[in-house]
Amino acid sequence: MYDPMLETSPGCGKPYPESYWASQVSAAPEDDGVLTSDVEADVIIIGAGYTGLSCALYLAREHGIKAHVLEANKTAWGCSGRNAGFILKSTGRKTYAQMEQQWGSKIMHGIYDEMCQGVASVESLIAEGIDCDRQASGFLKLAHKPAVFPSLIEQAKLQQKRFGYPVEILSQGELREQYMDDQNAYGAIRYSDGFGLNPLKLAWGYHKLARAEGVKIHTHSSVESWREQGEYQILTTASAQIKAKKVVIATNGYTPKNFHQLINNRTLPVLSQVIVTEPLSAEQLQACNFLTENVVMDTRALKYFYRKLPDNRILFGGRGAITGRGADDPYFSQRLLKVLKSSFPALVNLRYDYAWSGWISVSIDDLPHIYQCEKNRVFYSMGYCGSGVAFSVQAGKRLAEKVAGITVPDLPLYQQPLQKFPLAPLRRVGQWGYFQYGKVKDKWL
Repeated sequence: MYDPMLETSPGCGKPYPESYWASQVSAAPEDDGVLTSDVEADVIIIGAGYTGLSCALYLAREHGIKAHVLEANKTAWGCSGRNAGFILKSTGRKTYAQMEQQWGSKIMHGIYDEMCQGVASVESLIAEGIDCDRQASGFLKLAHKPAVFPSLIEQAKLQQKRFGYPVEILSQGELREQYMDDQNAYGAIRYSDGFGLNPLKLAWGYHKLARAEGVKIHTHSSVESWREQGEYQILTTASAQIKAKKVVIATNGYTPKNFHQLINNRTLPVLSQVIVTEPLSAEQLQACNFLTENVVMDTRALKYFYRKLPDNRILFGGRGAITGRGADDPYFSQRLLKVLKSSFPALVNLRYDYAWSGWISVSIDDLPHIYQCEKNRVFYSMGYCGSGVAFSVQAGKRLAEKVAGITVPDLPLYQQPLQKFPLAPLRRVGQWGYFQYGKVKDKWL
């Protein structure tokens, strides 16, 4: 599997992974094909995922700027087409309590408002006619052991107090009776506004909306070299040269090694693993009391997440291998299935039909950053920490404003660059160490 820590190109023209999402779609939306002739453009966007497509869409709609999007493979070939399809008001890995302690109440509320706008933007775009198998709203955060339930209650009360956010507190009995009989859950808090969908269909919907506004989307057009020439950025693909006044990097977890000095060594690509089971029978669903299609995540340091899909399959995910070389090892999928069965013992004979993995981008401060370099007019949005399905659209909107020269909110998300990882060549050693710590913490601490 392509490994962005080791390889300088994600390839060109690669097919989608054999995921459940890809099995639910037919022909990809029409695009503008391989870029075969030289282009001079005001704005070039690299990457046709959620960030790049939403940036292009808002540039066209709100600022009258028709960008060209370059995609090495296919639209949403990266994490936008491989994730679990959870739409959440999430900030990455940094909690609101940590934000308030570090920056104060005003900044915390400002970031919360941006996350809310992210979910609202996704819902608004879906309402334009995107068929993405949206499910009923609801997000359950489970206490994975009794000792952590009090901290979940404290989190709910903080959000109720700080934001007026309606958060329901569920005892272990209420959770198992009203939602699902998860034997690894010891209570939960429930948000009413998260939901699940098909992430690949969502991205294809953004693609269609952007092209309807005049955006050019060139797939199978990998950027092979990049240099500056005066005030211009010169990008080269296998069959064309592009001269651009401004360039947006929207490659996130799939950014190749040494792609640009502005972002080198500033994120850690981490593999997330997903399985989708065979469909559950009515008897199996009843045995698990699986009544909900809410999205579910637990409180572990090494989190597990799951949901019931429209055809009664169970999607279940968690961390994957550390390197791309290990991504296809069946151990990681089997491990997820084992944990799923420990939550629902009645599923002892269950098998999975689909298994795949994808790179997410983790920043050192656990927050995404949307930034621009004034010197050479290069922009980026990266570091969603696994929570970018909703916020990436808001990030694309703010990117478009930055490109258009419009002032954005004065928040760390938008005013501070990604920090470099110290001892960057050893990032994966640190990742391995954190995984070992997480195992101990989740079981004993």
